[in-house]
Amino acid sequence: MFSQKAKQDAKNICKVAGGNFLEMYDFAVYGFYAAIIAKVFFPAESEFVSILQSFVAFGLGFLMRPLGSILLGAYMDKHGRKQGLMLTLSIMAAGTLIIALCPGYDTIGFFAPLIVVIGRLLQGFSAGAEVGGASVYLSEIAPKHLRGFYVSWQSGSQQIATIFAGAIGIALHYFIGDALVEAWGWRVPFIIGCLVIPFIIYIRRTLDETPEFKDKLSKHNAGKNIGAIVKNMLENYPIIILGIMFVMMTTVTFYFITSYTPTYVKNILNFTRLDGFIVTAIVGVSNLFWLPVSGFLGDKIGRKPILLTMTFLGMVSAYPMLTFLVNNVSFTNLVLVELWFSFIFGAYNGAMIVSLSEIMPKQVKALGFSFSYSLAVGIFGGFTPTMATILIQYTGSKASPALWLSFAAICSFIATLILFRKGGIYERNNPKTPAE
Repeated sequence: MFSQKAKQDAKNICKVAGGNFLEMYDFAVYGFYAAIIAKVFFPAESEFVSILQSFVAFGLGFLMRPLGSILLGAYMDKHGRKQGLMLTLSIMAAGTLIIALCPGYDTIGFFAPLIVVIGRLLQGFSAGAEVGGASVYLSEIAPKHLRGFYVSWQSGSQQIATIFAGAIGIALHYFIGDALVEAWGWRVPFIIGCLVIPFIIYIRRTLDETPEFKDKLSKHNAGKNIGAIVKNMLENYPIIILGIMFVMMTTVTFYFITSYTPTYVKNILNFTRLDGFIVTAIVGVSNLFWLPVSGFLGDKIGRKPILLTMTFLGMVSAYPMLTFLVNNVSFTNLVLVELWFSFIFGAYNGAMIVSLSEIMPKQVKALGFSFSYSLAVGIFGGFTPTMATILIQYTGSKASPALWLSFAAICSFIATLILFRKGGIYERNNPKTPAE
């Protein structure tokens, strides 16, 4: 029924997706338990200051992404996608172990937040090239007419991680209660993440190198050191800048509806923490549906219509939707609003991720993708919880995070217009793709 290549591709997608699962799982768990982590590692007289410090530590991991994207992305373009993906996974595992096993502030004082920050920096460094490496790998093994569908599973695996993390949160709060979760139960999801590391490392070791790298890119980069590859990438700085803007809406929206949602739901809208985990799990399921649908649709009708439609909806709907929610607080309305943002994220991301890989110069594809994506996530997406916390504190409006969402959507809308204009970068790099 399925060809041998299709079966092998399916196996490779699962192997690549496993590492992405771990990356997003770790980030999701930290975001979900940020309020508790604030009390354990960042105690302060003011709850606002304590939570803000926790989210700043969360954001610091994202600031390491650009450095990781340069060093690890260049490594992938020099030594291969498989070796690079193994390296990123190993570093990610080390960061996860550090956070899971770190004693609290009451036990070791100042060293507790310092160790947590080190763990976050390691996670961010590895994540700098994980998404890019995985996306480029999938784009290089995919048939041209299914490239968007294949690459969408990179983000799809992250949604499975969100669902899994949300389900663990629901189970913990249901079976042991909030008091025990705050005392020690919050460590359980981190420990579970550590337990799956050996299995994911094992399956990644069996990855095949991509034909494109073996046949072309390894020969092209054979005589170059990593510095020369980085220099080649920097010569294409206009694409990098546009790539950052291109990614902004997807990363800001994603971290709002996943990492920040449990805190927003409990601390701002006064739902229970359990409600926050339930909503986040629902959002993960919704994201998982829209991502491959959008990737497949983009392969058939072109990516430009999807990208422009979603960025426009992101610009005009963010503030009205959050204003509606804060003025009509109910669990049903919360789910509806989160599902709307999930639709915007999933439909945009499914077309955007593969497009980002297609606009990058082939000889620095992993580095260019990773660097653009990491800067967007590090500067904008990763600090979404921080920005949302600050906006609410200083404007007094519970709907004010929508300003951040709208700003990101405007930037992505502009980038899409430039990248996909007639005769522009996308058409030059993809002259025979479906009509855009």
